[in-house]
Amino acid sequence: MMTPRTQQTLESAAAGLADGSFSSRELTQAYLEQIRGLNGALNAYVNIFEERAMQQAQESDARRARQASFGELDGVPIAVKDNMRVQGEKCTAGSKILDSYVAVEDATVVTKLKQAGLVLLGNTNMDEFAMGSSTEHSVYGPTKHPRDPERVPGGSSGGSACAVAADLCVAALGSDTGGSIRQPAALCGIVGMKPTYGRVSRSGLIAMASSLDQIGPMTKTVSDAEKLLSVILGTDVLDQTTTEGAPIVMKKLARLDGLRIGLPREAWGEGMTDGVRTQVTQAVEVLKSLGATCVDVSLPYTNEALAVYYVLMPCEVSANLARFDGMRYGHRESGGTLAEVYAASRGQGFGAEARRRILLGTFALSHGYYDAYYRQARKVQTLIRRAYTEAFRDVDVLVTPTAPSTAFMIGEKTADPLAMYLEDVFTVGVNVSGVPAVSVPCGHSIGLPVGMQIIGNSFDEGRVFDVAYAYEQATK
Repeated sequence: MMTPRTQQTLESAAAGLADGSFSSRELTQAYLEQIRGLNGALNAYVNIFEERAMQQAQESDARRARQASFGELDGVPIAVKDNMRVQGEKCTAGSKILDSYVAVEDATVVTKLKQAGLVLLGNTNMDEFAMGSSTEHSVYGPTKHPRDPERVPGGSSGGSACAVAADLCVAALGSDTGGSIRQPAALCGIVGMKPTYGRVSRSGLIAMASSLDQIGPMTKTVSDAEKLLSVILGTDVLDQTTTEGAPIVMKKLARLDGLRIGLPREAWGEGMTDGVRTQVTQAVEVLKSLGATCVDVSLPYTNEALAVYYVLMPCEVSANLARFDGMRYGHRESGGTLAEVYAASRGQGFGAEARRRILLGTFALSHGYYDAYYRQARKVQTLIRRAYTEAFRDVDVLVTPTAPSTAFMIGEKTADPLAMYLEDVFTVGVNVSGVPAVSVPCGHSIGLPVGMQIIGNSFDEGRVFDVAYAYEQATK
């Protein structure tokens, strides 16, 4: 057997395991060594399952030896974000308030990964309770960009994005509430897919905003993203928001003849750097050269989507995080009265960004403000969903930049929450409307990756993948 390299894709790793080029044990060991060598500098992982991973790898090799493999990805090592529960392991969502919490059961997506034989390397770093666009809001400290450690990898799934880009795993899972898979994927130069809301179970995911959260794959290639999504999707009796939807069929097209691509003029106006605009514009020209027809379209309420998101999301945060009170599990401070225990535990357990969003949500839900803020935001959310439905009557997909800028410096935006929130300006509409979108690398600006976002109609992930794949193959 050859010594396995760590620069693997899901496809290449599966092929190497299938033809005996290396074993799962050897491949897993190679990645664990890579983690030991680089994680201290990058801080991509917060918990490494070394003993568990080696045991899973040995079990995978034993299955292959008796020709009882669980599937083509059996034995491939991947990572999961620190808000997805793995039985018997710590799961903190990047927060001090859960610093002692050990998961008593697997998240549904983790169960599906295990059923497919994938090896779990560990939990990746994240913004506290997925609140952020830089992975700086973590009790474990910031994750560093894999190309420039003075810059952020994006967030809140920055640990997963960094781990994939730095070859600390073959692929990873992230969660996306307002762009938290796609934005870090763009900043780190990898592929990140946010599926249609309901495609993937959220059972076992520590919730941020339940009506917006969705788990998805973060990979090196479009084909890998489709493979990993196929493992984790499907209905779940533990999550009644899940639905099967149409099967995902990726045709791996070389040409896009007849495809209609909409360029929302609201997303192509102000708000992005010149370098991002140049690279994404050139990517659109590539799509045209492949036979696609690109047209300007209007996507009403695009500008309102960010405001709607930052009303609805804190309201759900306020409700979801009410359960973390220092009484049942997690961090607890002492106090003379029950109210003092609550106040001290939550005050010390939650970081500044989590406290800010809890307060915003509690205010928006309070008597006298509910109608003015929350109810109004729900009404505009309906209008946004209708706008996407109308757009997809005229075009097959929409294309925008993924993020308005490339990776920014650590600390550059933490003092200005509004500037940080604007990092989600091109991604939040997808979550508010529930449709799928993928970010694919489309060049570099000032030496840093730029991402292009391809948005599809609900349960039309196959078409989204086809457009992304055709672009990827044309540009390599």
